[in-house]
Amino acid sequence: MPIPEKTGGMRTRLSETISGQSLAVVRILFGVILVWDYFRYVNAGRILHHYVLSSVQFPYFNLEFIKPLPEPWIHIAWGVVGVSAALVAIGLFFRVAIIVFILSFGYFFLLDRVQYLNHNYMVLLYAVLLALSPANKVWSLDALLGLTERTRWIPHWPVFALRLQTEIILIFAGLVKITDDWLRGQPLLIWLPQNRDAVFYGALFEYDFFIVAASWGVVALHIIGAPLLMYRKTRLPVFLIYVFFHVSNAALFNIGIFPWLTIAITTIFFAPDWPSQVWQWIRTRAGMGMKSIPDHSDIAAPSLRPVGMGIVSLLCVWFVIQLILPVRQAIFPNLVGWTGDGHRFSWRMRVYSRQVEGGYLAVNTATGQQYSVDPVEFLGPRTARYVMTRADISRDFAIWLEKRLQDNSGWPSANIYARYTVSLNGRPAQAFLDPNVDLTETTRNLFRPDPWILPLETRASTEILPEWFPPLPLQKP
Repeated sequence: MPIPEKTGGMRTRLSETISGQSLAVVRILFGVILVWDYFRYVNAGRILHHYVLSSVQFPYFNLEFIKPLPEPWIHIAWGVVGVSAALVAIGLFFRVAIIVFILSFGYFFLLDRVQYLNHNYMVLLYAVLLALSPANKVWSLDALLGLTERTRWIPHWPVFALRLQTEIILIFAGLVKITDDWLRGQPLLIWLPQNRDAVFYGALFEYDFFIVAASWGVVALHIIGAPLLMYRKTRLPVFLIYVFFHVSNAALFNIGIFPWLTIAITTIFFAPDWPSQVWQWIRTRAGMGMKSIPDHSDIAAPSLRPVGMGIVSLLCVWFVIQLILPVRQAIFPNLVGWTGDGHRFSWRMRVYSRQVEGGYLAVNTATGQQYSVDPVEFLGPRTARYVMTRADISRDFAIWLEKRLQDNSGWPSANIYARYTVSLNGRPAQAFLDPNVDLTETTRNLFRPDPWILPLETRASTEILPEWFPPLPLQKP
């Protein structure tokens, strides 16, 4: 069926016929990595700790109705995540499996803002794109059992969409690091010297200039390297650099599946039939002849049905949103690393080090009785630190604490004040929230700064920088 000229070149390009091998590899690796992630959570007891034993969750705005299921249903729900990921990997009942995976994994994602991780957000984005694609046409049980058309060909648009999504993630991961702190080596100057034994080149972490150079190198890798993945001549060397970068991150930091998932997805930049090419190269080197795994690349690709305008429109809307979300922080005059305005969904990964000291002050409005609250008692150390460094969640905790005092201690109401300090990237500690403001009476502004968040007093602390490092003219947050 010919494509009408009025649809333009973009629809023609997206409708081109290509091999489905690279998409199948991404589907398989995606499912396998998520099965591994499922067992990581089970072995660490995270579902029990976060959603059964925890006394409080912090849902997203207007999603308070999403609550943890009681035992054993919460564990069964997490089991659905693992089973659906396994079905995605083997390509059995793929369309149903990927939709079930999105719903079940998305449910856990939306339960608690404290548990927000960039790679979990990334998992959902890629899962949606896979759900729209014919990822089960090649190397799947669906094709083997006749549950879907068995073909080696797919339209170009799913590969294009995965590549563009990956480019957006990688480039923004570099852009958000163009800040005073990062270009001066922070927070890597704090973290890396503690990991001298983690990698074979750890001895270099004793030299500040190496860490600062590494900070700049990471920015260059994302901003310059990511576009170079689009070009055949530069693709392989840049991919290998990325592999080294991600493996190093996995060795240095506790960041879960993120490095491995990113490596797996980045294979989509290679030729659509790259598995056949690699297998042929191996056979040739091993003296096994030129025969490759069946792909029939010598046969002309058939013409597939043109991609529908619904898919084209959906992709346009999808990627406009993906471009807007990371830059929404520009509407705030604040430093995002301090206030948290625009932090989530913007690919700000491993760019801040925060230290917290103190707690909250609760005042009985009827008697004036005061009670010092250590949030660690209710939340645990990791969650408490996260709560106190995110203004919106700190406010929600204050509201929850007031209700707890009303229910358990008989207080008619309570005023809750922040009595803690935060140190950002090694700066001197300072008050984060106005200690004279009752957090239970505050409102959260979505599109302008909150006046109860105090400004950061030291934009670029010289105390945490190498003496030899020159000043940088980067004062805009």
